[in-house]
Amino acid sequence: MILVINSGSSSVKFQLFGVPDLAVIATGMVEEIGKPTGHAHIICPDSAGENRKIERECAVPGHKEAMEVMASLLTETGHDINQVTGIGHRVVHGGESFRKPLIIDRKVLDAIEELVPLAPLHNPANLTGIRIAMERAPDTPQVAVFDTAFHQTIPEHAYLYALPYDLYTDYRVRRYGFHGTSHHYVSKQAARFMDIPYHRAMIITLHLGNGASAAAIKHGQCVDTSMGLTPLEGLIMGTRSGDIDPAILFYLSRQAGMDIEALDRLLNRESGLKGICGENDMRTITEKADQGDRQARLALEMFCYRIRKYIGAYLAALGGADCIVFTGGIGENSPVVRHLCCQGLDGLGIRIHDDRNRATANGIRKISKDDSPVTLLVVPTDEELEIASQTLKLIADR
Repeated sequence: MILVINSGSSSVKFQLFGVPDLAVIATGMVEEIGKPTGHAHIICPDSAGENRKIERECAVPGHKEAMEVMASLLTETGHDINQVTGIGHRVVHGGESFRKPLIIDRKVLDAIEELVPLAPLHNPANLTGIRIAMERAPDTPQVAVFDTAFHQTIPEHAYLYALPYDLYTDYRVRRYGFHGTSHHYVSKQAARFMDIPYHRAMIITLHLGNGASAAAIKHGQCVDTSMGLTPLEGLIMGTRSGDIDPAILFYLSRQAGMDIEALDRLLNRESGLKGICGENDMRTITEKADQGDRQARLALEMFCYRIRKYIGAYLAALGGADCIVFTGGIGENSPVVRHLCCQGLDGLGIRIHDDRNRATANGIRKISKDDSPVTLLVVPTDEELEIASQTLKLIADR
């Protein structure tokens, strides 16, 4: 079995996979870490194929307790954390140090620690989960899979900012990109679905959720992506602004007296869809827009307009594309967003099929017209499966 763990600041998500087929055995989460009462659950199929769910309310003061709750839930469903083949961990920021998954040792832990300034909200929580898992299962190989690794093939002219070069050499200021595990997974699935060799495919992937990013993938390698040094750059997101004129920060500092902390909070937690219409759930925004809410409609239009601009930019960067992939919670489930993202792009060879787009279905599906030069696909992402696959491969290769 392969156990995949995603340790966040206030939750731990986990998924257990069978070996070698990587079929899902159990999925769970421990939430509200650090609060007086936490919530945990695990879902696993029973012998009849029906999902069995166990829920638990419990005190989870820290990540160590969260990991114990996770282990307890696994035991309750007949699985022992100490008997898994390997444990794969999601790590948000790998900087330039990590271009591929690695077996975790002291050197790897120290390198992830050094990258904390680049991801102060994510890497510390990822590290905590890794350390506790290593204490809990010391004889089990543990693998770090980095969100940034897939984007390490981006060429220098695309990852550098037009800032003094010594800011890159001294402080590693550059584009890193995120959601790499998702972009990698769905682009491989898209190439397979279209029966195009991955090393020959030209693909634009759109990971659209509360966090959103785009990637341009040429012959199996990422050549550009919308997120930058941090996950703040690029597309409009649930609470993040995405691209803005950086001089806005100087203006607000002078005119509104906003300090660094206030500006950070503004751009990361109070902007994006929430800043425009007060909501960051696209389902609610779509409903309000349908009911005539002007701000909701504006937020929806801004969100999709920004994506259309990136589609055009990445078609130019790639010199054309075989397909465009929609994935993530919004990308997979919002026909309205997909329609608006493709609206007016017929001249670029992008022709969406309205009936296919509105139809609900599981798995990969085509939503473009048959005569569309660029194929439009909806590809459900599965970052946990990708982490499990990379973990299993690394352990087997070793």
